[in-house]
Amino acid sequence: MRRTGVARRAFVLSAAGLLAAMASGEAAAVPAAAKGGGGRRAAGGGQVRGMWIATVANLDWPSAPGLTAARQEAELIAYLDRAVDLRLNAVVLQVRPTADALWPSPYEPWAACLTGTQGRDPGWDPLGTAVRAAHARGLELHAWFNPYRVANHTDPTRLIPSHPARQHPEWVVPYGGKLYYNPGLPEVRDFVQDAMLDAVRRYDIDAVHWDDYFYPYPVAGQDFDDDAAFARYGAGFADRSAWRRDNTDQLVRRTAERIRRIKPRVRFGISPFGVWRNASTDPLGSDTRAGVQTYDDLYADTRSWVRRGWIDYICPQIYWNIGFPAADYAKLLSWWSETVRGTGVDLYVGEALYKAGDPAQPDAWQDPAELSRHLTLAQSHDEVGGHVFFSGRSVVADRIGAMRRVVADHYGDRVRLHPRRGRPSR
Repeated sequence: MRRTGVARRAFVLSAAGLLAAMASGEAAAVPAAAKGGGGRRAAGGGQVRGMWIATVANLDWPSAPGLTAARQEAELIAYLDRAVDLRLNAVVLQVRPTADALWPSPYEPWAACLTGTQGRDPGWDPLGTAVRAAHARGLELHAWFNPYRVANHTDPTRLIPSHPARQHPEWVVPYGGKLYYNPGLPEVRDFVQDAMLDAVRRYDIDAVHWDDYFYPYPVAGQDFDDDAAFARYGAGFADRSAWRRDNTDQLVRRTAERIRRIKPRVRFGISPFGVWRNASTDPLGSDTRAGVQTYDDLYADTRSWVRRGWIDYICPQIYWNIGFPAADYAKLLSWWSETVRGTGVDLYVGEALYKAGDPAQPDAWQDPAELSRHLTLAQSHDEVGGHVFFSGRSVVADRIGAMRRVVADHYGDRVRLHPRRGRPSR
């Protein structure tokens, strides 16, 4: 999307000539009862109540680059304390925003969002502190990684000289004003897994969390230049699209296998764009008219990952209001509920709190009760195991009281996912 020029999740919808572009955030969760598949249920089995905390371009935290370590830590703790005040039980913290890290990684440089300079040591360990502080408050900590985004610009010389993307320029593709690692290269897929799984090995995180960026969102008039990789590795596939989907499948399946081998208690969740395919494209798709479909445009077969049990939870970004013509929240909620049924994969719903009270949004989003109605509707779907709100800044600001309404109507008491700490016992 895109939000004030910052990409996080690009949502493009079309309905009878209507084109709506939307912004978005990331997700957290805890799996529900499994009947075969990948789901691993949290102790206590309570509903997930989460919020994303985005770090890319300082969207949520830190509030600005270059703050002192003490100020950065204080801001982070304030988010965690606010989560407790609102009776939430999970936070999804973005720890690898642009092929850099919020921990001392041996694979990638320190993130620029901390000090303003990529590679500069911030003087503390944000991920380690976040895990300890979240667990001390009875919160789960889901570590949110972006697999392929390298930079929100196209100039490799702006990366530090030791950056892997500069050491391996053949790995990188400029597209749409950004730099990306090429998912079609096996060495890239291996590297990004190694970089992310370092955090799994070293920290007591509760889940690995990915958002909706696999291949990038389409940009009109531009082609993602993976010709050489397709020529080398694409033999045997019906077309380039099938090859690209297989590349994404390999990343998901292999990451799941490696997480379970390293730390079986750590779950793996993905928060995709809310529409897999429209029914007009595929009879298995949803009754929607979205201009973007993850299967066709991001080369991410999200439905297949669920049906095959490769992931532990899915948190689709259903970022539209009930009754929205191109993508009705109610219809998508039903579609995703049916998709996860019987798979053992848990369903948490990504909620667009950031839209509440935004004058650019439809009338439904001017009503503080819209989000509360989402949770009420979800109560009629047994498959829904919770909700995650985008994002931290909007949770704290709560522009028109939509979050307070959710808490008053649905979060009457605090439900800890792991009463003894924040993680399932195995």
